[in-house]
Amino acid sequence: MLLIGILTGLIILVLLVVIHELGHAIAARRNGVVVEEFGIGFPPRAWGKRLKNSILGRNVLISINWLPLGGFVKLQGEHDSASAKGDYGAATFWQKTKILLAGVLMNWLAAIVLFTLLALVGLPKILPNQFTVEGDTVTTINPLTVAQVEEASPADAAGLKDGDELLLIGDEDVQSPEELSAATKANKGKKITVTYSRGDREHTVPVTLRTENSAEKGFLGVRTTQQLSEVRATWSAPIVGAVTTVQLTGETFASLGKVVGSVAQGIASRFTGDEIVRQKGDAALAFASASVSGPVGILGVIFPQMQQAGIKPLLLLTAIISLSLAVMNVLPIPALDGGRWFTMALFRLLKKPLTKEREEKIQAIGFMALLALIVLVTVADVSKLVN
Repeated sequence: MLLIGILTGLIILVLLVVIHELGHAIAARRNGVVVEEFGIGFPPRAWGKRLKNSILGRNVLISINWLPLGGFVKLQGEHDSASAKGDYGAATFWQKTKILLAGVLMNWLAAIVLFTLLALVGLPKILPNQFTVEGDTVTTINPLTVAQVEEASPADAAGLKDGDELLLIGDEDVQSPEELSAATKANKGKKITVTYSRGDREHTVPVTLRTENSAEKGFLGVRTTQQLSEVRATWSAPIVGAVTTVQLTGETFASLGKVVGSVAQGIASRFTGDEIVRQKGDAALAFASASVSGPVGILGVIFPQMQQAGIKPLLLLTAIISLSLAVMNVLPIPALDGGRWFTMALFRLLKKPLTKEREEKIQAIGFMALLALIVLVTVADVSKLVN
């Protein structure tokens, strides 16, 4: 199952990158730039064929390469200073902008399509304010289930067991871990009733909750699990798909900002002798490490788990990764699409020539920094797996 999950992840990641590169290629051809090669995977080349006519133009080399880590498109005269007819460099600033950002747009469109499909069959509710169209939405709320009962806890004394579905704390409905926490905290130290379902029968039992939660084990003493609630739509599914993509794009940028801020806080704390500041910095770095995942984590852990969970979680993960690829590529990081655009725009603003040598040096530095980041994230992934 692990091998199947890894292979599934590789296929999906390659497909998402190919969609991204296809956006660049189509935009290049539509703006008069010659597409020389469209590659699936990275060299060395395993197979190649030159097509006389295709949607990408004439005499385009289609190649399949041995390293299954994505894909690429090779354009004629890729440097900004190239000036021959059909060169990327000879295109106008607006044409280059469209070519560079077409891949980002394709990944966003792929996410919209996937979220639309999920909205039709059951889109997991992953945001507290997730968009729906009133009158065309059916929400399925999955029960809050006991995953583990702490020994000698109030729940244990009341006879609760793993697998029981919690329904009421006193007279309050509990449909989420947050609602359970709030209800038990509001009644801490009190003798109340807990209503739960076991099999096809409901049971109501008296429980005296703990008076404090210093050990962070809860006032009731249970650990819960819950499948994500789902929303279904019909005619509004494309609207839900598009707005959900916008919402998650905003959340992704916000989360990325938190991670960058945590890394900056952690690094800054290394230059102080204040132990409290250093401890906060360590906590910030730990948060950043736990918040990101690289190729090892995605292929070795996340995809196998999602693949075993079923087609809906797998589609959800694919949509989120496609959206993440769009967000990452729009950032002004050299060697990525946004970085290339930012470099081009900056030199035009400064009215300085962006020579081939200068552009290669900037992109090489950006690529090395990106590679170093991937290595660091991979090391963090491996340490998580080992621990």
